[in-house]
Amino acid sequence: MVGAAELMNVSLRQAHRIWKRFRDHGDRGLVHRLRGRPSNHRIPEELRARVVKRHQERYADFGPTFACEKLSDEGIRLSPNTLVAFLKERHLWVRRRRHGKHRCRRERRSWFGSMVQMDGSHHDWFEGRAGKCVLMVVIDDATNQTYVRFYEAETTEAAFDVFGRWVRLHGLARSVYVDRHGIYRDEEHPEKPTQFGRAMKELGVELIRAHSPQAKGRVERRNAVFQDRLVKEMRLRNISGISHGNALLESMFLKELNQRYAVAAAEQEDLHRAVEAGMVLEEVLCVQEARVVGQDWCVGWRNRWLQIGSEHAGLHLAGKRVLVKQLAGGALRVDCQGRRLSCRELLARPVAPKVKKPIVNNRQWKPAVDHPWNIGVARRAAPRVSLAPAAPTRDLHAEKRKAG
Repeated sequence: MVGAAELMNVSLRQAHRIWKRFRDHGDRGLVHRLRGRPSNHRIPEELRARVVKRHQERYADFGPTFACEKLSDEGIRLSPNTLVAFLKERHLWVRRRRHGKHRCRRERRSWFGSMVQMDGSHHDWFEGRAGKCVLMVVIDDATNQTYVRFYEAETTEAAFDVFGRWVRLHGLARSVYVDRHGIYRDEEHPEKPTQFGRAMKELGVELIRAHSPQAKGRVERRNAVFQDRLVKEMRLRNISGISHGNALLESMFLKELNQRYAVAAAEQEDLHRAVEAGMVLEEVLCVQEARVVGQDWCVGWRNRWLQIGSEHAGLHLAGKRVLVKQLAGGALRVDCQGRRLSCRELLARPVAPKVKKPIVNNRQWKPAVDHPWNIGVARRAAPRVSLAPAAPTRDLHAEKRKAG
């Protein structure tokens, strides 16, 4: 009996039970007693119906894992596979298969801070409860550590702000992986860096531009997570605005997301760097361009005007170029050869002094028709009238004497 128990991979006591059933009932005794009957651990039909009804009412478009998490918050605990089985029984589950072409896998970076991926995710985040906006996403390639924030549009200022927030949290990453958006690449002048490219060069961060969305698949997949979980989380909380959405991200969502999806890096060393001493991060991560100082010592910037102070008169700046910086809050800074210039913003555009121009009468004068000049011309142009020949003077005198 011991050998038979080992062959059947059961205990000796169970082997005796099996032998007893076979002896009393034959082959039928070896069949499990619950065959064709509901399991003793089967979830009651009432609870099944309640789970399916609740799922269809509130979580119909949720994934099974996320739906089970929300049902657990309501006191209904079950596994995603169990929920899918309930839905399949009622023909409410359709499996969606994804098909795509073959691609080579790129291994993760080994160190935290070696590379971060950044992208803007465009989506109807508030499902019509508010205007459309963009979610700027930054994710570390080695650990999946993520930071995100809502902005009105995917602009250079938004890219500066979200990258600066990452730097303040962790430090400067060695490289940043982005797409070929106009923020990061000037299609007309590829050799000329954009404002973001110039800032990365000043900070010593390598800017890598992907040639396809799949190349930076880590941030693209994280976008899909946000478009699923974050949208539904805001729907449940009836959030309808950028400020409230950012408050949700900062208060709990990002912390829970990183706890769930972040992984340990292959190497323990953190490659993030601190900003160099003497470098102001806000003045690097900003829009800056060169401008020419006018003769009135004013500088124009996007319909705004700055008057440079008189204490810089010794620099003789009129007609020279200075560097104008627009910080995140809209404040303007003016630098000349690394030196900060004091200036004040004018309420209106400066009016150029009026200079009386010399009067130059270069209008061509044309005399009137009755002007003597024109009369003389008319006379000269008139045809000559032929007169009869005059009588001789002696004949005239003779006629007078006869008459007298």
